[in-house]
Amino acid sequence: QVQLVESGGGLVQPGGSLRLSCAASGSIFSINAMGWYRQAPGKQRESVAAITSGGSTNYAASVKGRFTISRDNAKNTVYLQMNSLKPEDTAVYYCNAGVRPYPPPSYEYDYWGQGTQVTVSS
Repeated sequence: QVQLVESGGGLVQPGGSLRLSCAASGSIFSINAMGWYRQAPGKQRESVAAITSGGSTNYAASVKGRFTISRDNAKNTVYLQMNSLKPEDTAVYYCNAGVRPYPPPSYEYDYWGQGTQVTVSS
């Protein structure tokens, strides 16, 4: 059993910052890529940022230069530092991870967190 638990969402004014965290726990052998997605009301879920186990990153064009994804492999945790937030960043943010559970060898499975609300409003 693998769980992803997000934290750090909330209400922030335009131009403000938030830092999201997502910790993976359970019977984890290894974690490949980790990432953040978001879904605004009435819209499809979209990829925001992703990071490989080696630290390579990529970002959606809409957040590049404002958001930074990082991870702590020892803690099985991924972070999303969000700066210069805009009202259009308002959404539920979901953590995602590709996990190989114990015991090895095992297939990689996709896991999702429960989501955390980010609201950018004055």
